Amino acid sequence: MMSILVHFVHLFQKDEMIAIDLEFHQWQLQYQISTTFLLLVITPTLYYLYCKYVTSSPNAYNKLESPVNFTISIPEEARPNWKGKRLYPKPSVAIENDDTKIRSYCPATGQNLGVFNATSRTEMDEMIANAAKAQEKWSKSSFSIRRKLLKSLAKFILENQENIARIACRDSGKTKLDASMGEIMVTLEKLNWIVAHGEKVLKPSQRPGPSNFLLGLLKNAEVRYEPMGVVSSIISWNYPFHNLMGPVIAALFTGNAIIVKCSENVVWSSKWFIEMCRTALRSLDIDQDLIQLCCCFPKDADYFTSHPGIRHITFIGSKPIAHHVVTNAAKELTPCVVELGGKDAFIVLDDVEDIDAISSIILRGTFQSAGQNCIGIERVICMPRTYDKMVTLLTERVPQLRVGSDIDQLDEIDMGAMISDNRFKYFEDLIQDAVKKGAKLVCGGKPYQHPNYPQGHFFEPTLLIDVDPSMDVFNQEVFGPILTMIKAESINNAIELANASEYGLGNSIFGSNYKQLNQLANELKSGNVAINDFATYYVAQLPFGGVKKSGYGKFGGEEGLLGLCNAKSVVMDKPFFRMLGVATSIPKPIDYPIKDDKKAWGFVRSLNIAGYDGRIWAKVKAFKSLAKGGA
Repeated sequence: MMSILVHFVHLFQKDEMIAIDLEFHQWQLQYQISTTFLLLVITPTLYYLYCKYVTSSPNAYNKLESPVNFTISIPEEARPNWKGKRLYPKPSVAIENDDTKIRSYCPATGQNLGVFNATSRTEMDEMIANAAKAQEKWSKSSFSIRRKLLKSLAKFILENQENIARIACRDSGKTKLDASMGEIMVTLEKLNWIVAHGEKVLKPSQRPGPSNFLLGLLKNAEVRYEPMGVVSSIISWNYPFHNLMGPVIAALFTGNAIIVKCSENVVWSSKWFIEMCRTALRSLDIDQDLIQLCCCFPKDADYFTSHPGIRHITFIGSKPIAHHVVTNAAKELTPCVVELGGKDAFIVLDDVEDIDAISSIILRGTFQSAGQNCIGIERVICMPRTYDKMVTLLTERVPQLRVGSDIDQLDEIDMGAMISDNRFKYFEDLIQDAVKKGAKLVCGGKPYQHPNYPQGHFFEPTLLIDVDPSMDVFNQEVFGPILTMIKAESINNAIELANASEYGLGNSIFGSNYKQLNQLANELKSGNVAINDFATYYVAQLPFGGVKKSGYGKFGGEEGLLGLCNAKSVVMDKPFFRMLGVATSIPKPIDYPIKDDKKAWGFVRSLNIAGYDGRIWAKVKAFKSLAKGGA
């Protein structure tokens, strides 16, 4: 989707003349048409068709409830050229000898963002109680008010994109471009999709009545989707805005309350994002206690994840932490969706047509957010002929990437900081192990001390080539700015290499033969696959989640919304029989006390034959037996 959008924008900017050949019977006509004119005609037409056939209403957006305006002040720390105190010598979220406080700081500049109280266990109890009280009323709210809330949030986000990006950057160290594409765009996508389709997803699902012939005549059935109550999301720091907003949007639209447990690394921004949501609630006279924020260290997180007041947990994080979360959740049998890391492969076949374009996708997929992306590209697997060309291109392009901070608009940069430096030694060990076993370090491979931001957590963009499965970097999740190149001997070998991982989150595969690519996608052992693109499966309308050690369960799409609901099965008499006063009753042969065991058995036996036997004569005989009371 993103690549298509960029392509259209590129055409619009060029405003070049293109030739269109129209062949009709024996006649051939050629027209010169401005691409700008073409876009102005095609875009509204495509949107109309989308609304008509996808949303079932040409004016679907206009018919929805109008959003309300609300305002919230932007933190001083998020303003351009903010002069905050830098922490020396080494910033840390922990404060020595005080585990009740959490420090926030900018990973790119080392500037202090403040000290915040960790949520105590007593406060967790109060949060859950207050959320439960607010949810009782919210569970009965209309889809109309829920849409209005989501549209109000979407309007605010659209009108405050730079401020939101700046807040996310200040707390995570990423670039504003990364924040816009990876945080704001996907959040708006989710808001708009749920506004357009959420009610349809959550309406009662009509099902056939019992397949028994007799009962099926009498009964209708449906599944009703009811909110669970107070749900929670335990989210990672790499996307402080989107990872927070995604679960909040889904929880509120399904009629739940939510308590977000943010990472201790991004408390400062999480507080503002939660206050943004609570301000939207207040502007619509909705109880703000529907949304709560919990921030604590691991010692108290166990209490939170095993709390009996939490009805569902969405966890986004690492595999080691997931073990603790699901173990604690099991104490209360709390259902979980667990979205963990990946070791995503990017497969390039020898018949690809545009190596340059693919190299750009590789750079974006590897180095966006400094590689701190669960669906980031961890392994580039190329066929022999493509491999050499790709190595040549990337050897030229990776060293050109500029590292730094663009929060204060001082530099033109390509890659920002990492959240902390606690994994730098791990990165260096992976690289040394690979080189020792035969890989070649083309560039990077070590921490980078920025001249303007000496306290920042920067690691050089790294290119490793000739990587193979014997190396730790092939098998272990990197979650950092290290691009690894692997040569495959054949297509089958490329698939084997991609599947040779304990993870299975997402994969990409590129080539010219779509039929072949479509078949190969079936052979990749992962929860998501993009064909001739990267990460396009991470959209609001699709369920997202992995297999193997990448977790289980899905969020996003219909599955994500329904997963936050209790599915209640309801069976009722059909309206016609209710009108006649016909109701189900216990037949006399099987009513307690059983008067004649032989007749009772004969009655049930005949009932099964009449209901399920496909032979007409057998059914006739069974009905005759039933008429005689089972005799």
